Amino acid sequence: MVFLIVKYIHILSAIAAVGLNISYAIWIIRAQRDPAHTAFALKGIKFLDDRIANPAYGVLLLTGILMVILLPYPITTFWIDVALVLYAVLVVLAITQYTPTLRNQIKLAETGDTTSANFTRLAKRGQILGQVLAVIVLVILAMMVFKPHL
Repeated sequence: MVFLIVKYIHILSAIAAVGLNISYAIWIIRAQRDPAHTAFALKGIKFLDDRIANPAYGVLLLTGILMVILLPYPITTFWIDVALVLYAVLVVLAITQYTPTLRNQIKLAETGDTTSANFTRLAKRGQILGQVLAVIVLVILAMMVFKPHL
C-alpha cells in the first residue's frame, strides 16, 4: 500500500510539472497576440515554474528514489540511470540557462521593451531552451513508461 501511495504522488507530480511546462507555450502565444500582456504572461510562467512545476520535479525525484528503495529496483537499472542522468542535465540547464533567460525577458518586458533585437533574441533562446527541456522530459517519461533494457 505504501508503494501505491508513493507511486500516486509520483504520477500526480509528473502531471503537475509536465502539464504546467506545456502550458508555457500557450501563455507565450497568447502574449504575442497582445504585447501589452507579455510581462504579465512571463511573470505568470515564472511563478508557475518556481512555485509549482519545479517543486513538483523535486517531489518526482524524491518519490522516484523512494520507489526504487521500496520495490527494490537496483539503482544501476539502465532506465533508472538514464532517467537520473537526464534529470541532472534538466536541472542544470533549467537553473543555468532557462531561468536566467526568462528573468531577463521579464526585465525587458516590464519596461515595455518587447520588440527590440535583445528581447527577440531572448525570446528565441527561451523557446529553444524550452523545446530542449521538453524533449529531455519526454525521454525521461519514456524511460519510466517503457523501462527499456539494454
